[in-house]
Amino acid sequence: MSDLERLKILDEVLQAMYWMHAEGISSVPTADELSRFLGVPSGTLAPHLEGFADDGLLEREAGGYRLSAEGEQRGKRTFADEFAGLTGASHGECDENCWCHDSPEAAASCLEERSGHAHQH
Repeated sequence: MSDLERLKILDEVLQAMYWMHAEGISSVPTADELSRFLGVPSGTLAPHLEGFADDGLLEREAGGYRLSAEGEQRGKRTFADEFAGLTGASHGECDENCWCHDSPEAAASCLEERSGHAHQH
């Protein structure tokens, strides 16, 4: 497997785990839960999860995996990059002048702060 393929898998895993945690779905998903979510066989995904844990991006916990601090930051950043065009304002939320449009990281922070409610400008 090439480094680029591994990086793509890593980005998908970190994005999925960041989203699952932020939405309250799971903070410690198992390989089976992640494989169903990502549409990848568990046997294919499990060795990658172990490698990402060995690299310090995930932490093994209670039969599943939790994002490490570094993994959470990377997942947040890649999630924001991936969905930057879809995180625009909805009725009652921020507008095009909001500070969250300054960068993908700001968009992710804004989304975290809003999590179910509009923020004040």
